[in-house]
Amino acid sequence: MPRALTLTLAAALAAASAHAQQQQPPAQPSQQQPVEIWKCRGSDGHWTYTNDRREAEKQKCEVVTRQINVAPAPPPPPKPAPGAGRSTARPPGEFPKESPAERSSARERQRDILEKELATEQAALAKAKQELATQEATRSGEERNYARVEERLQPYKDSIETHEKNIEALRRELNNLYR
Repeated sequence: MPRALTLTLAAALAAASAHAQQQQPPAQPSQQQPVEIWKCRGSDGHWTYTNDRREAEKQKCEVVTRQINVAPAPPPPPKPAPGAGRSTARPPGEFPKESPAERSSARERQRDILEKELATEQAALAKAKQELATQEATRSGEERNYARVEERLQPYKDSIETHEKNIEALRRELNNLYR
């Protein structure tokens, strides 16, 4: 019951605020009128909320909130100083913003990073394959059932599959780098 009352109150406040904004024309900041939310008990005993002063006066309601809606004006866009010459902002016709040399060096850095990641993944794949081979060679006496052996080896196989997918993705990315 308290949750339903809270939801009803929240909905009423939101509706009252929207209703008040629709009815009132935008006023100057010095002329803003406060928005009042009234809490009224109806003849059936249920509480209702309103922002209509006339309705609230008829039912002898009490003020729940009184607030002034204020929206700050957006700041004016900065204007370039006259005679300052060419600004740093480029007109739309001069894109891309980076020079070919900058683009080339960025691609080289990206290629170096991808190659390092590829080498790391290849080393991790080799290690995972070695661990799988070690685990396949090891067989305990309690693993008479082949399904148990497969269950024990599955995490190693999953690791190998993950590293192979990562290597494939890195190679794809390296191939797409110079397209």
